[in-house]
Amino acid sequence: MTSLQDTGSHDLQRAYRQARLSRDPRFDGIFFVAVISTGIFCRPICPARLPMEKNVRYYAVAAQALQDGFRPCLRCRPDSAPDSPAWRGVATTTDRAQRLLSELPAQPVSHVAQRLGISERYLHSLIRHHLGLTPKQVQIYSQLWFARKLLLQTRLTVTDIAAACGLQSARRLQDLMKKYWDKTPTMLRDNQPPSHHSAGISLFLPCQTPYNWPQVRDFLVAHCLERVEDVGDNHYARAFDWQESEGYIHAVFDARRCGFEVTLHLTDLQYIQPVMANLARMLDTNAQPAVIHEALSAAGISEQYLTEGLRFPGTWDAFEAGCRAIVGQQISFKAATSYINRLDNYIDKHNQFGAVFPTARDVVNQSQDFLKMPASRQRTLMAFADVCIQENAVPDTRTLLAVKGIGPWTCEYIELRGYNACDIYLNGDLIVRNMAKALSVTPDNAAPWRSYLTLQLWHIALEERAQSAKQKQKKQETV
Repeated sequence: MTSLQDTGSHDLQRAYRQARLSRDPRFDGIFFVAVISTGIFCRPICPARLPMEKNVRYYAVAAQALQDGFRPCLRCRPDSAPDSPAWRGVATTTDRAQRLLSELPAQPVSHVAQRLGISERYLHSLIRHHLGLTPKQVQIYSQLWFARKLLLQTRLTVTDIAAACGLQSARRLQDLMKKYWDKTPTMLRDNQPPSHHSAGISLFLPCQTPYNWPQVRDFLVAHCLERVEDVGDNHYARAFDWQESEGYIHAVFDARRCGFEVTLHLTDLQYIQPVMANLARMLDTNAQPAVIHEALSAAGISEQYLTEGLRFPGTWDAFEAGCRAIVGQQISFKAATSYINRLDNYIDKHNQFGAVFPTARDVVNQSQDFLKMPASRQRTLMAFADVCIQENAVPDTRTLLAVKGIGPWTCEYIELRGYNACDIYLNGDLIVRNMAKALSVTPDNAAPWRSYLTLQLWHIALEERAQSAKQKQKKQETV
């Protein structure tokens, strides 16, 4: 197996050494520290006594440490670290391959290669070169890693956990754990009795620190789907449909642990991991605040305007983002939020857990004038829903641009909030354009984090408007 020491990445080693010695939380989840003398690997924030550098090996991926025979630390729980972000410098195809191979339920390796547009043989070569693993090993370690998290964090039965990891039986899970870790599921779990998943599954979703929950909360409140979403002082909740499954998720922010205590109800357990990954994307838990801060400074945002721990909240899915973008064309976001709530209220869709946002098929089944907005925009909404049905998903930008009424701004908004793309600068947005001019910002200097520049400019404008309103009110009270 190849650790960072073997690759000759001296600059990385130096940075990781400094992060380990200082227990810098910004590096949590970005790399792991294995200790040769104990056979254990940890997060860089582990409170255990610091080992000597000569006994340390650094790994970019937890699976690499597992493959080399290191055991996860029971004190810092590497499975509880934030997911490593997709932007850490790995080649794009390799990174996407790793993410697809880590998805649950696991797909055949041939299907992953097909989605990547490469041959299965080249996929094997790519993963072997960068990770020192085969694609199948990446999938198995992902299944075992998630099983370990469920064993430690939930009261689910071993049978339910095996199903959630996409394994055929509890016996298969037990055999894999014994083969790769020389452990059994019961050895990882305390003596508390298991419970049925209908009571709700409790999981912890960690965030890269710092995480600005008030900024995220206020953004979600301003764009809230009143019938579907519940946003409170310290929580976010909603019901949802996920493929063949119905669910409800409730996430409470814990500032002390810098993460969310999540309660999840799901009718099909095999979708636990993708639903949690979707929540992490939506709440932008894996962004690197220090790197983003530097990029915004380089673009010309002065220190007084920078928002610490800035995050870009997404939508639950890309179809919802597309609907928001289309009804919000050339109007204020308040008016857009009013329209999207009108759409949601009119269709009034539910599952067993509560109100859910309508699907593309629900939208096309409505009359042409059900929203009482400009006819051209309503035709665009219907056309968008229709093309999503034909493609069985929100199509790519090229296909969307062929739809009458959809332009670059709409596509960029879908990328921003539907997929949380990190490098979208909404130059076509009036507020963004005006604020960039007023602050003499150079957007290209923020690449590849221009999405956060867009958000920062929105945030500055919002704060200035609020400050102006306060001053106006104060002046009126004085008079």
